[in-house]
Amino acid sequence: MADTALATAPTISVSESAAARVQVLIQMEGKPNMMLRLAVSGGGCSGFQYGISLDDQTGDEDVVFEEHGIRVVIDQTSLDLLNGSMVDYVEDLMGASFQIKNPQASSTCGCGSSFSV
Repeated sequence: MADTALATAPTISVSESAAARVQVLIQMEGKPNMMLRLAVSGGGCSGFQYGISLDDQTGDEDVVFEEHGIRVVIDQTSLDLLNGSMVDYVEDLMGASFQIKNPQASSTCGCGSSFSV
């Protein structure tokens, strides 16, 4: 793992329900050093798409912070596009999913996995 310092003031927040779900997924993987990786890439029906995964590696451009007992890693470019966002985990009649509430998104697609700024 790269020598990435823990950020002191995350600009992204993670709900308690999202953190609890991530902890369950990490336990299922059996790798306690896993982190929640957030990313933004080009594509999707609105221009950018969100990426959420588990990762145990960091790179030179990554920012790492802790919230509700989990570590979150995000590259600087994605952090700029997700500044002020909230990651939530929602279970309802339609199913269960991670959702990103991004105040910078000028529009989102119907599926909620892509956005434009």
